[in-house]
Amino acid sequence: MMAVIAIRAERTGDGAGIDAITRAAFRDHPHSRQTEHLIVRALRAAGTLSLSLVAEAGSTVVGHLAASPVVMGDGSPGWHGLGPLSVAPAWQRQGIGQRLMRQGLERLRQMGSQGCVLVGDPAYYARFGFAAVAGVEVAGVPPEVVLCLSFGDPPPPGAVAFDPAFGVNP
Repeated sequence: MMAVIAIRAERTGDGAGIDAITRAAFRDHPHSRQTEHLIVRALRAAGTLSLSLVAEAGSTVVGHLAASPVVMGDGSPGWHGLGPLSVAPAWQRQGIGQRLMRQGLERLRQMGSQGCVLVGDPAYYARFGFAAVAGVEVAGVPPEVVLCLSFGDPPPPGAVAFDPAFGVNP
């Protein structure tokens, strides 16, 4: 029988658990620079986490989703960058990442977000409605993995600027 997983907002004291699962989730990822946990730390320290959700089994954090504001090419307000999304390896392939994504997207809609941008696997994120959009780009990133999901008007073309935390060095 699968454990009951609760999704909730990050609380004080969750940082170490989030760090651990983020490190573990990206340890063997072929495109990771091993900075994902540092990105979350930097977003938290700067106060720029618009959304920080954890999945927990009992009192153990087993998943995490972060969202932070991005600047769209034309300066349109209200857009968010989604990620990192992390699930502890022992808990992967049980739908936890999907639950975090669905709840995260719903919460961003409720907050009045215009939409989301992320860099990720199109095959995975298409199930949530994300797709590459011609003209939306992130410097140094192949266009096919720059994915958008609009909650209203189409995303404006141009370069998307993620929070400076995404440029952190290992």
